[in-house]
Amino acid sequence: MDTTAYHAAPARLRNTPSWLLSQATAHAHRLVWAAFADAGVRRYHYALLAALEEYGPASQAELGRRCGIDRSDVVAALNELAGRDLVRRSPDPADRRRNIVTVTTAGVRHLGLLDESLDRAQDELLTGLSPDERAQLVRLLARVLEHHSPR
Repeated sequence: MDTTAYHAAPARLRNTPSWLLSQATAHAHRLVWAAFADAGVRRYHYALLAALEEYGPASQAELGRRCGIDRSDVVAALNELAGRDLVRRSPDPADRRRNIVTVTTAGVRHLGLLDESLDRAQDELLTGLSPDERAQLVRLLARVLEHHSPR
């Protein structure tokens, strides 16, 4: 984050949670983008691999809904992941028009490396906070999002 911009901003902004969140988000995006770029992937790749590893095989449509990724972006990202043998697509036995996507062993290993890259970005983002403060921030942000999420 450009700390000059933070310190130059009017106090009204610096004391507004929405402005602080947007500034922190912009900085977090830059850090995560750089970490994933160094690993040769995009955020979509990570989200898809994480969803497949956590929830198991899924259709492309289900992955898009679960990860909040547009259908055309899901297809492009899965094409890239399949090209690197990180996921495998196979016809759905219940509906041959649909593909079921499965993470491969190489995909799980790659996800572990991406987790390490993401952890380093998180550490850099939250470097000024203690472990307890980091946990508290995560809990509070989760509460805000949970409150505004449809049930």
